[in-house]
Amino acid sequence: MLNLKPYTLYLIPWTIDPLDPSPLVNKFIKIIFSIYYNYLLMLKFNIITLGCKVNQYESEALAEQLEQADLTPAGPEEKADLFIVNTCTVTGRAAMQSRQAIRQAVRNNPGAHVVVTGCYAQTAPAEITSIDGVDAILGIDDKPHLLDLVLDRHHPPSNRRKVADTIQERGPLNGPVRGIRSRPFLKVQDGCEAFCSYCIVPYARGPSRSLTPDKAIDGIRRLNRNGYHEVVLTGIHLGCYGNDLTPPTDLLALLGQIRKAGAIDRVRLSSIEPRELSDTLLRFVADSGDGPGRICPHFHIPLQSGDDGILQKMNRPYTGRFFKKLVGKILGLMPGAAIGVDVLVGFPGETDASFERTRRLLEDLPVAYLHVFPFSPRKGTPAYHFPQKVPTMEVKERCRVMRMIGKQKKSEFYRKFIGKPLEIIIEDRKHLPEGYLMGTSANYIPVLVEKADCQKRSLAPVKLVVEKVEKDLRVFGKPV
Repeated sequence: MLNLKPYTLYLIPWTIDPLDPSPLVNKFIKIIFSIYYNYLLMLKFNIITLGCKVNQYESEALAEQLEQADLTPAGPEEKADLFIVNTCTVTGRAAMQSRQAIRQAVRNNPGAHVVVTGCYAQTAPAEITSIDGVDAILGIDDKPHLLDLVLDRHHPPSNRRKVADTIQERGPLNGPVRGIRSRPFLKVQDGCEAFCSYCIVPYARGPSRSLTPDKAIDGIRRLNRNGYHEVVLTGIHLGCYGNDLTPPTDLLALLGQIRKAGAIDRVRLSSIEPRELSDTLLRFVADSGDGPGRICPHFHIPLQSGDDGILQKMNRPYTGRFFKKLVGKILGLMPGAAIGVDVLVGFPGETDASFERTRRLLEDLPVAYLHVFPFSPRKGTPAYHFPQKVPTMEVKERCRVMRMIGKQKKSEFYRKFIGKPLEIIIEDRKHLPEGYLMGTSANYIPVLVEKADCQKRSLAPVKLVVEKVEKDLRVFGKPV
């Protein structure tokens, strides 16, 4: 059974031994025992995270809570006493990768308590139950209380193999975390009620719930006090922020309060739906200036398809023409903005002509990059039963074509900035060229700079100039 480390050992009255004239001896013994109980008996934990930025945020929040409960992260070569797999189920591949991660956790950590949570745990608990070695399956409703459940010494985790049938309308969010990355996430919204015909997420995450503006700003201030210069606001359906609060509010109002508070240098939005980028919101971002609380000119917008018939079958409330006008509007206000696009390839009924309309639309649009996904039928969604399935090999070929377009778009976008100044935030990245650090600009360009010129977790000098873009799309710059 999982038990907390023996706190009672800290209550031993450390007094000077009357038989020993030297208090230094007792002090030395105390230090040795403290080291032993703090480090050798400390429970180790590990968390594997699959999926979206929201999952990453929630895993970071959980890790912080575990450390506050005196558990410590397991090192690369260490076995974990507690292993948590935070799963994803947005595609069939994500569900498969979640199962693989669970089996690997069980295999590589014999004797550990393995707890599975996340969207896959919520939507397919029976599939996880069949995996030997899993001690607890906890759904979305239990995720905020996972720490209490896994450390409950009175009820073994093996007796808690359960998932709530529905997601309750209650507080959705962990508190703000310290951040483990140079541009940390802050989850301000959870849940989705859009019910696109292909998407399992509303069934996994439940209705929309929002963090109050004061808590969001407090979280941003906390991150800033800990040395961070940018925060990424994230949510499952970020554009629905505030609809559930009393009184209701919205994302624009939240951004206005953040900007007024000046609590951090830069604020970045995660994925946001096309219809939720209003003219007023876009103008606000364009006018947010260079001072504290400025909003990054970077928009990640799901298109999914450029064919109006397919969009209608997907239950997406816009047209290809609307999307094209939106991109033009953004770049008219912010010529240097980065626009990223999600594309879903191989949806049932996507003919050669349907795909060609999507291809032509994206080739014509001056976007910065594409995220390309093959359609994955998810049991429980309407599209799971749609006829006219696209053959697998055709889906793969269409994905290849789209990814080539995405690579070309990224190259064109990066090369536009050769010789131009950018402001970057240096990040902790692995596998960089010797002697270099990497930072991300406000418009989402990763730039390599020499270590001698920059400090981690700081804004590089504003006059950083992009020098070159190599064939592998590595961008190099030099602060001046």
